[in-house]
Amino acid sequence: MEYKTLRATGPAAIAVTLAPLKPWELEGIKIHLSAGGAATDLTVTVDSGVSSVLDTVLLTQAMSAVADVDHRWSPTEKFLNGQDKIVVAYNNGGAATWGLEITYRLLGE
Repeated sequence: MEYKTLRATGPAAIAVTLAPLKPWELEGIKIHLSAGGAATDLTVTVDSGVSSVLDTVLLTQAMSAVADVDHRWSPTEKFLNGQDKIVVAYNNGGAATWGLEITYRLLGE
């Protein structure tokens, strides 16, 4: 199975959604800020396509003075169905320029 990467950049808030529409597994997320972050949290959430009751926060990272996040998921955490989305959100109150990579692979390909 081949890994795929969603890449996004910007100078404002991070609001990125990955929705492959097939069963998939999340490998990891990397974020780089051009300067240390503001005193708000970065969140990575599973937005369940089945029910909002199943939405799950996978990662909360306080970004005060943090410029890099590199998080990998264990095999028991990373399997998602074709209805699930990953949502990455960060207010970016310090207005740092950011780069984001979400690495994943589609199952059955």
